[in-house]
Amino acid sequence: MSLIHALVARGTTILAEHQAGKRDFSQATQTILSRIPPNNSKLTYVWENYLFHYVSEGGFTILVMADDSAGRRMPFTFLAELQRKFAAQPTSSSGSLADSPAYSLQGSFSPVISQLMHTYNTNPPTDELTNAQNQLAQVKDIMVQNVEQILSRGERIELLVDKTDNMASQATAFRRGARTVRRQMWWKNTRILALSVVVAIVLVWIIVAQFCGASLNQCHSS
Repeated sequence: MSLIHALVARGTTILAEHQAGKRDFSQATQTILSRIPPNNSKLTYVWENYLFHYVSEGGFTILVMADDSAGRRMPFTFLAELQRKFAAQPTSSSGSLADSPAYSLQGSFSPVISQLMHTYNTNPPTDELTNAQNQLAQVKDIMVQNVEQILSRGERIELLVDKTDNMASQATAFRRGARTVRRQMWWKNTRILALSVVVAIVLVWIIVAQFCGASLNQCHSS
């Protein structure tokens, strides 16, 4: 089974979904939905051996979870066709669904998701896959980001979405750390130099004291 879980959501509100597998991924999908930006976007999240693909457009998000063996071409073809079927629904406009509760389309659109998932899991249409391959070759904004699983305190996954901001923060922290290290090295070198001067003075005093005495009086008297 390649496609496991698919849904249609408005923001973080799931309007309809279908799950073909037995494992519950509801917390993972809710976490992903909460991180999807409001602008139109396409993205793939990687978690364990699963890929979460989504297309967000016009305030609606179409998401499908698939095995990594499915790649990205077939799932995005499925998303494109599911998006067309959803747009053909009489109540698919963002205005008519603005105040709709969760799973308000479960009864009417979940069977559509189920049937389309079955088709793509058993015999995906060749023509659609060929068209999708040509389209995906030109798409530059479909990114893959790794996701770490967190098992402590009941948390399932942590999504690393703000990669650019994190890199900028890390660069700033690196510059601060570099300045701190330079100051520490300067003080360390200054202390070593001061200690070397003191040691040199003591060595000179010891050498001279062997001939002139500890107070250097013998050299003055001679």
